[in-house]
Amino acid sequence: MAYTIQEMAEAVGGRAVGATDLTITGAAEPAQAEATDIALALKPAFAATLKDGKARTAILWAQADWQSYGLEAAILVDRPRLAMAGLTARLDPGQGYPLGLDPSAMIDPSARLGRNVTIGALTYVAAGAEIGDNSQIGPQCYIGQDVQIGSDAVVHAGVRILARSHIGDRFRASPGVVVGADGHSFVTREESSVEQARATLGGEVTAQGQSWQRIHSLGAVRIGDDVELGANTTVDAGTIRPTEIGNGCKIDNLCQIGHNVRIGQDCLFSAQTGVAGSTVIGNNVILGGQVGVSDNITVGDNVVVGGGSKLLSKVPAGRVMLGYPATKMDQNLEIYKLQRRLPRLFQQVAALQKAVFKSGENE
Repeated sequence: MAYTIQEMAEAVGGRAVGATDLTITGAAEPAQAEATDIALALKPAFAATLKDGKARTAILWAQADWQSYGLEAAILVDRPRLAMAGLTARLDPGQGYPLGLDPSAMIDPSARLGRNVTIGALTYVAAGAEIGDNSQIGPQCYIGQDVQIGSDAVVHAGVRILARSHIGDRFRASPGVVVGADGHSFVTREESSVEQARATLGGEVTAQGQSWQRIHSLGAVRIGDDVELGANTTVDAGTIRPTEIGNGCKIDNLCQIGHNVRIGQDCLFSAQTGVAGSTVIGNNVILGGQVGVSDNITVGDNVVVGGGSKLLSKVPAGRVMLGYPATKMDQNLEIYKLQRRLPRLFQQVAALQKAVFKSGENE
């Protein structure tokens, strides 16, 4: 679909200049842009490569001298990366799921579908499920018994949403997401080695080997509005009360949210992050890639955790953490600098010991 520069400027919240009736059909990096593309020249270093492409128009920072780049039109924005959100939303062609109910889909007669709902090929919608208006359920999905999904959802191919999960509006789930599987919760008849290890924090364990008995998950999952789950991410059902994810959370690919976890609003988790059971995470928390969060701890609002870190204890609100075990980032970086100096320090100590030993021989 084609858009004029004026229409696109309104979509991204920018100011159109030049030939605002010029139309574009796509977006590209400056050096690869064709004449029908809008170039994403979001900073001077990117704009310098406009000469290598064929773009007639570009998105530029607010103070840019757009005419100096030989452009016919431009969109000037205060926050270029934010403008990309509006631009990509307009230009996204989607996955091409056919509209309506595919003949091969299996929909229980008691399921309730809103207006303009799409159900893809070979998808199963179980008894009592509810799917809100304008939602798209892709092919080969499973929507379990009594599941509730709000309006304007986009559930991509191969997603599994298990029984009694409740999900708000504008939910997005990438392929392979599983919501509502049983939590990893087991118990032994007698005290286990795990319980002894937790109690002693490193002492020897004496418990004999035992079989594990399942604690079933009765609590399901509750997910708020505007939540996005990346490919192959899993959210386990709660044991008694539901696992909860608040409004606006964005969780990347290959993440694991354990049973009974409670996550606040507008959190951002990067790929391969794992949150162990019964942990409580506040609002606006950011976890970098491969962060591990221990069970039964709390993480305060506005915490930022660097990639690869492991949180083993409570984190106060507003703290920036890094490392394994995670400590305040400035402290962790200071420790890292000192660790790098250890080989030289040991060499200096060895030289001093040698000098002291020799001076003793001469007495």
